[in-house]
Amino acid sequence: MSNSEVPPAGPRCDAAGRGAPAGQADVLPPRAVPLGGPRAMTVRRTLPQRDRTLIGAWCFLDHYGPDDVADTGGMDVAPHPHTGLQTVSWLFSGEIEHRDSLGSHALVRPGELNLMTGGRGISHSEVSTPRTTVLHGVQLWVALPGEHRDTGRDFRHHVPEPVRLDGADIRVFLGTLAGAASPVPTFTPLLGAELLLAPRATVTLETDPAFEHGLLVDEGEVRFAGTLLRPAELGCLDAGHPTLTLTNETDTPARTVLLGGTPFQEEIVMWWNFVGRSHEDIVAARQAWQDASDRFGTVDGYAGERLPAPALPHVTLTPRGNTARRGADG
Repeated sequence: MSNSEVPPAGPRCDAAGRGAPAGQADVLPPRAVPLGGPRAMTVRRTLPQRDRTLIGAWCFLDHYGPDDVADTGGMDVAPHPHTGLQTVSWLFSGEIEHRDSLGSHALVRPGELNLMTGGRGISHSEVSTPRTTVLHGVQLWVALPGEHRDTGRDFRHHVPEPVRLDGADIRVFLGTLAGAASPVPTFTPLLGAELLLAPRATVTLETDPAFEHGLLVDEGEVRFAGTLLRPAELGCLDAGHPTLTLTNETDTPARTVLLGGTPFQEEIVMWWNFVGRSHEDIVAARQAWQDASDRFGTVDGYAGERLPAPALPHVTLTPRGNTARRGADG
């Protein structure tokens, strides 16, 4: 998915303007971002935010749907580039056709992971299929650490088996949780899982205390580390918790996406579809895309033109990370 960023919002705080008390989750509200086109598909973006750039190496979270494609036109994202990141596609309903410059041609379906590594440069297109009636899911990005940010292109597909606990069904698409482990390799320690909570169920999960965690609520209202999260909100919890407790506060099933990872120790510059370390990194990547450089390759099979890069802002792009925030909270 191509990024069309707007100024980020801040976390939901208490009346005094402070973040959550120690041990409780900060709540990041979503902001609506139209992706463009005559019938713009609007997504709910919860990461990055002004006060939270990353959760582990997770640096971007778009949540969309359920959208009736008869009204919205569905998804049609023309070939566009990526650098310094991995894209993670996870659907709740619908189907998306993926094509990339590595030569991959795959379908994204509910409950199936598609992970694409951009590294030094890749391009891809994403189009909802004609048989899709309702489109609903999340698009996530993972920042690559400095030593691997120029790695080669890659594409992985994985269908995780559900793990059934008392009160929850869990699909682990990255990392390890509840005795399930994804075979898909990552460049930093990560966790990604869909959790379906039964009505009024409470589930306590053993987790890595070295991980930061984020919980996105898709359906229902869920209490996460003592903090109530409403639909489309993202709860964020700093490292130091060996267990996480989730409670579905409603009489209907609740669906959530749990993310985690060790704190990302580098600052990044994220602009459009690029993750770099400096303004100069972004300028070079943009110019290479505009020049149709071999750096990004070509996407075969898409019926249309590729996306042009937007104009650069008239300011120097500066690196951001969570380092200063953790220092202020510590």
